[in-house]
Amino acid sequence: MAGKIFAAIDIGSFELELGIYEISPGSGIRKVDHVRYALALGSDTYQTGIISYQRVEEMCRVLADFVQIAQGYRADECRAYATSALREARNNRIVLDQIRVRTGLKAKIISNSEQRFLTYKAIAGKDAGFNRMIQKGTATVDVGFGGMQISLFDKDALVTTQNLPLGVMRLRAFLNRLQNGSRVSRMELLDEMVDNELFTFRKMYLKDREIKNLIATGSTVIHLARHFTESGPGEWISAGDYREFYRRVTAMSRSQKEDVFGVSPEYAALLTPSAAIYHRVLELTGAETMWVPGVCLLDGMAAEYGEETKLVKFKHDFSGDIIASARVIAKRYKCHVPHVQTVEKSALGIFDAMKRYHGMGKRERLLLQIAALLHSCGKFVSVRDASECAYNIIMSTEIIGLSHRERTVVANVVRFNRQDFSYEECGEDSMLVAKLVAILRLANSMDRSHKQKLADAKIAVKDGDLTVATSWEGDITLERISFEQKQDFFEEIYGIRPVLKQKRRIK
Repeated sequence: MAGKIFAAIDIGSFELELGIYEISPGSGIRKVDHVRYALALGSDTYQTGIISYQRVEEMCRVLADFVQIAQGYRADECRAYATSALREARNNRIVLDQIRVRTGLKAKIISNSEQRFLTYKAIAGKDAGFNRMIQKGTATVDVGFGGMQISLFDKDALVTTQNLPLGVMRLRAFLNRLQNGSRVSRMELLDEMVDNELFTFRKMYLKDREIKNLIATGSTVIHLARHFTESGPGEWISAGDYREFYRRVTAMSRSQKEDVFGVSPEYAALLTPSAAIYHRVLELTGAETMWVPGVCLLDGMAAEYGEETKLVKFKHDFSGDIIASARVIAKRYKCHVPHVQTVEKSALGIFDAMKRYHGMGKRERLLLQIAALLHSCGKFVSVRDASECAYNIIMSTEIIGLSHRERTVVANVVRFNRQDFSYEECGEDSMLVAKLVAILRLANSMDRSHKQKLADAKIAVKDGDLTVATSWEGDITLERISFEQKQDFFEEIYGIRPVLKQKRRIK
């Protein structure tokens, strides 16, 4: 298979970046060019809530240059992703339209979970030993300009991932508001602010968990890492060596940081808050070593494109991480594990049996699986209003790898599992939600007693019916009544009537 040229554009909070990549089955992913332009979109968004017209003008001019560079390389595809600065701006639709009109780019605002997931893919593609590394307790910390993501891995599974408002631009704005005082007092206040945000995370997720390795990503840490060791990013550093490095950085003036790290005055002001976050996370987790792979969002975009075009293959199961994250959420909200597992199995069995009829693919199957895992999480808050509570829990909880739209689909599937379905409330995804709701309702009815009586059921489409056949010899009255209540909606959506059959042995 021939290789392709891919152009990736990151519309970030502090910088606009272009990466040109050559991707082929033989050589994998190779970066051939990288262009960076400092533009602090985040300073507008985080202070005023909108991106100013002047910033938009400058941004469009630079993006038009990026497009020309990509065309010069004859890129097979060019993608532009925007992150927190544009995501949080009230005028983001206007800005996206201006980008499209002036540059031809159809930029996409990605959710925080999508952004971090792409970086995570870039890490996995960077080192063949990634899977071995996360067998032991490992934390990945991605510090951006607008926020920070911390994820925990243990035994090759993603334990949890959380986003915290600890972006370096936010912390710099906090420091700028302080009255003039000693350097020590400012650093103490910065540490206190970081510790305050990390307190709840530590209490909920780090109790009795041993973290051996820390993987650090983010634009600023790449600059810092050039002075960790002689060879820069890609090398491991001990926690003790980083503490000594952090002490040196905090003792530098801004002009000294400009000279040492070779950055602009604006960027130099971001290095201390960034270094402080990594320092506090090292202290918090007790990690012994720290690795800076030197990856950025552009690398993740290239990895995503390579995977989609089947030019590269990853050994790590990324969909498995999304499912593992959903299982952790289900556990946190005390979902009944045997029931959830049975509903999950039944829902996927129905989905697979109906493959010829529903027209959905792997991604929709994944959304159904997540909905099955989380369908009862609302009972943790209120048994009576479980559906609404579940909807709010899912919409308020980050599920790594899912876009905001996909998370809304999952939340609506769970909500209408027990409520009367409303096409109007599901918007443009109403048909997708209806299809998944019909399957989840039927799967849930198959374990109405929560005793897994139909766990052995065989599911297949026969003679125009969806047949669910079980050899359970005991009473299944609850399941049968609940199943019959769900038949009409399922038939309305698919035109196929589900039928429950109980096979009894002849004595």
